[in-house]
Amino acid sequence: MSGLSDAEADALCKSSGDATKDFLFQQTMYRIKDPRKSLPFYTEVLGMTLLVKLDFPEAKFSLYFMGYENPADIPEDKAARKSWAMSRKATLELTHNWGTEDDASQSYHTGNSDPRGYGHIGVMVPNVEAACERFEKFGVDFVKKPNDGRMKGLAFIKDPDGYWIEIFNAGTVPC
Repeated sequence: MSGLSDAEADALCKSSGDATKDFLFQQTMYRIKDPRKSLPFYTEVLGMTLLVKLDFPEAKFSLYFMGYENPADIPEDKAARKSWAMSRKATLELTHNWGTEDDASQSYHTGNSDPRGYGHIGVMVPNVEAACERFEKFGVDFVKKPNDGRMKGLAFIKDPDGYWIEIFNAGTVPC
């Protein structure tokens, strides 16, 4: 068996009309053990901005919404900030269940070991080689460097919880 032809893939995609015209992909979520490790990784290493932090003390967890937005655009008012953050495209929700950072037996399945499932998020960068040189200076764990394997010109790194992040340039994605 082989994959779908381009024509078959196109034929399977159906228009929803106006019913979904205002829908947008807003977030994907990673469970994290320790925000003291994850927040510096996503801000300093990957250059994201903390869009909003939401705490749920009764359920003992916090949400950190990360994205590539200009910090100057973030509203100062807390309610306005929350609404604004929830309207951004393609954000990353980091979910921290309080106390997991101190539990050595606690870890999360990333989907990249058996049973396989969820794979990774992708971050487009202007220059993959330069980005990877920078990541090396931070001691980032690599799954694949740009010149390794069959797919040249892209890399995979791991965040502090072991989630994979593809690093690529849209103009040089291998086919």
